[in-house]
Amino acid sequence: MATDSPVVQVRGEAYREVPPELARFAVTATARDRDREATLTRLAERAAAVRVLLDGSGPTVARRETGDLRVRPETRRSGERVVAWHGSVTTTVTVTDFTALGELMLRLADQDQVEVAGPWWELRPDSPAHREARHAAIGDALLRAREYAEALGARVTALIELADAGPADRPMFARAAFAGGGAGGGAPELELDPQPQTVQAAVQARFTISAPVLD
Repeated sequence: MATDSPVVQVRGEAYREVPPELARFAVTATARDRDREATLTRLAERAAAVRVLLDGSGPTVARRETGDLRVRPETRRSGERVVAWHGSVTTTVTVTDFTALGELMLRLADQDQVEVAGPWWELRPDSPAHREARHAAIGDALLRAREYAEALGARVTALIELADAGPADRPMFARAAFAGGGAGGGAPELELDPQPQTVQAAVQARFTISAPVLD
């Protein structure tokens, strides 16, 4: 009576550190005044100044998105009397040209009542680095299966099952904050070192092997 072929189950893994492809940072313009209309006017003017700088950055900026807009009253502790109005608007900027990143961030931070935070380094969702890591993980699984088979005097004969078992990659970031004050003179130079991104992949695989030699 024939018996089923022996099966070996292994986990294949791959770990890579690759240069980032994207950098994101946040630009927040703020305003405060006792008069609500004055607050809104100043906020609009400062947001427009940020937009002008981003418009003039050319291909350095790949994408920008206005996200968090807030306008709120400041009241006295003893009641609901409004003593001032606060406004803020945040724009998230995505950059692909890292050579101009530091200069752009400092130029934005040099604006009146503007805060810049970031950058956050990332890979593109469709980066080839992810595919290369998955291929490497499969190769590692096959290598391990062959090593186990060879230790038994056997060989790998077929693949039964292959499943992804890798953790999700997490963007690496370096955070810096710059508060603008409209200082005179040119902005200082700033060099930023892109942080390598960790790319991981793992698979679970089951292979059949030939009859082991156990003598």
